[in-house]
Amino acid sequence: MIAVEVSTNPTRALTIASILLTVALALVHLSTSRWDAARFERKRDLLSAAGGATVAYVFVLLLPEVSEAALVVGTLRGDALIAEQYVYLMALLGFVLFYGVEVAVVHRTGDDLTESPTAFWAHVAIFALYSGLIGYLLFHQEAPGVVNLFFYALAMGLHFRITDYGLRRHHGDAFDQKARWILAGATLLGGGIGIVLELGALLLSTLFGFVAGAVVFNVIKEELPELHESRFIAFACGALVYTIVILFA
Repeated sequence: MIAVEVSTNPTRALTIASILLTVALALVHLSTSRWDAARFERKRDLLSAAGGATVAYVFVLLLPEVSEAALVVGTLRGDALIAEQYVYLMALLGFVLFYGVEVAVVHRTGDDLTESPTAFWAHVAIFALYSGLIGYLLFHQEAPGVVNLFFYALAMGLHFRITDYGLRRHHGDAFDQKARWILAGATLLGGGIGIVLELGALLLSTLFGFVAGAVVFNVIKEELPELHESRFIAFACGALVYTIVILFA
């Protein structure tokens, strides 16, 4: 669903839809603090359902897209070294980079991250980059169309909801006061760059692979909750419903 080729003449309607969905993704960041009003049980059910939907997106759409991007890059680079493995290496880089940041800011600073400015700004920086790339890729889809854009934005919106919940759990009021605004701004900035800047297929596939690896890591880290907090039925229903919708829409 994420592009490996840039559409040369996007229609006005498609551009407007992309802009509106970019704004919607930014609003997801800004609305995270409102979840405090929800009861824990209801919140946990919603988070598990969102996690199931995003996992379905990863397995049904994202991983096949990684394979397609690898074929495109293999064709473009011909006999170059690791031509067919290039996108997979970018995905691995995205996974390892986010894992490394998580180790640095969580495991090495202790449990109380609210007292660590270094942990806070490292988290904000990497997730701002992440949000910006997702906003950029919203304007460069492999299969242009409003329906395609909607499913991509829906999956990423659910993903943002859960990663933001994790960041807020770690950093408390600092997330509400600073981080959510930075992440929303980064999403809008990425979308703005997407409007005016078109990358070649190789660079776009590089970004796609990186984001794919980051999504996979964050799915594992945030969207598969601790067993004592898990809501398997909600998780399974989210995965099933999203899979049915994207397969038959």
